[in-house]
Amino acid sequence: MAALPSSMFPPALDTLEQDNLVQAIKDWSIANGLAVRPPPAIAGNDPEGILAINAPVTLFPSPFPKACFVQAKAIQQAYNELYANISRDEGFLNALVQEVAGGDDFIANLWDVHLRVKKEGYVQNLSLGLFRSDYMVHHDSDGLQIKQVEFNTIASSFGGLSSQTSSLHRHLAATEYPLLQHPAVISSLDLPDNNSTTGLAAGLKAAFDAYGPSPNSHPTCVVFLVQDGERNIFDQRHLEYALADTGAPVFRLPFSQILTRTSIPPADPLRPLLYHPPHNPSLTFEVAVAYLRAGYGPGDYASPSAWEARYQVERSRAIACPTVLTQLAGMKKVQQVLATPGSDTLSRFVPDPNSLIAVRRTFTNIFPLDSTPAGLEARKLATDPEACQRYVMKPQREGGGNNFYRGAIPEQLRAIPESHWGAHILMELITPPPVANVILRNGKLEQGGVICELGVYGTCLWDQTGTGFLHNEESGYLLRTKGDQSEEGGVAAGYGCMDSVALV
Repeated sequence: MAALPSSMFPPALDTLEQDNLVQAIKDWSIANGLAVRPPPAIAGNDPEGILAINAPVTLFPSPFPKACFVQAKAIQQAYNELYANISRDEGFLNALVQEVAGGDDFIANLWDVHLRVKKEGYVQNLSLGLFRSDYMVHHDSDGLQIKQVEFNTIASSFGGLSSQTSSLHRHLAATEYPLLQHPAVISSLDLPDNNSTTGLAAGLKAAFDAYGPSPNSHPTCVVFLVQDGERNIFDQRHLEYALADTGAPVFRLPFSQILTRTSIPPADPLRPLLYHPPHNPSLTFEVAVAYLRAGYGPGDYASPSAWEARYQVERSRAIACPTVLTQLAGMKKVQQVLATPGSDTLSRFVPDPNSLIAVRRTFTNIFPLDSTPAGLEARKLATDPEACQRYVMKPQREGGGNNFYRGAIPEQLRAIPESHWGAHILMELITPPPVANVILRNGKLEQGGVICELGVYGTCLWDQTGTGFLHNEESGYLLRTKGDQSEEGGVAAGYGCMDSVALV
């Protein structure tokens, strides 16, 4: 299909059509695990934790330029290599950490964990990345092109729900959409396959296999390290089930219980990470892969014991996903240094000239807010009431709800010490083309203009001391959509919703 005319999409629904479509989505979502735990206002009436509701989702797949979609997927392997190579360069990361650590205790503490392990010596050289590179379509005089929003190196979520969302819209296209009064508008949707669940599970399985058998004859396993009270549990469960189907034992362990449920034998120089299931502590598994779906923000480190827990994982023989160095490679400061106009840093990590051009083409302008000449110029932009309207200011954080947009930037800068400004970056806003859709969230419909953000998953396994890659794959996609009046897009943070692409 060449286009979905904006004046005809999404198709107008009468009350009966709308009710039927909403009910079909609710039923399919619960039947197929496109679900989340309810928000606190509802969960308060569910002390036994038995309730689940459909994840926020669009009624229709959103139109997305096919050329941009193909470009984003084709470049993911190059991005995997880029961030793996950055994680291998301790000196490069050290220099950037020192620039931001004075204004960011979280980054400083992560670096301290690395230094503690480095002092006694790492016992595991393999690193696993389950990455996601996020883009928006930028519309300017040169046409439509993808521009990177950020690169996620830890807890890259929604791989489980994204494939289910694609399946939902394919199901609706085969059953419900043709019954609408205007079926011609959406009768020939180009809905691509989405293997995000199996693709991410394949990355975990590659690391599990690379770990090999336990020298102490313990059965090996994969442990998902998760947050307490996780609402997005079904997203994670889909990955667990897909991984378990490959024959790898999988367990969930709250981040707060690492020190209680795992141990490292003090006399074993290999430092295996042993897991003792709470329902049968007499059993002992050796953790081959520790997959962090927690530990990405300060809220997970409420006490010194939490940092000791992260240290225990890092110093062990388990393959960490991610290691501290890989997590630090995802700092916004790294993205800024790579993308600052005139910088040649990217070529340091991307030796292939074609990949270099392709990656650089996805960058938007990003500036430091430090005391360098470029940073001082950016500070002028950030504090100018008119100029700041074209920018977003970001800290070194993962997850939604941390950024400051347009007119809020000068006020936020005034609220923090100037010596801490360097822990932030200033990013030129991306201008997406207009798209409309209908969002179903907590049983209510929201219709109007939307903004779509495409995330492409990648899985990568590498040796920190080498140059090659044991595994490097593009692993499916995520489309998150939000109302065009919202400036944050995190689904788990309550801003965005799940969506899939209709290629145009």
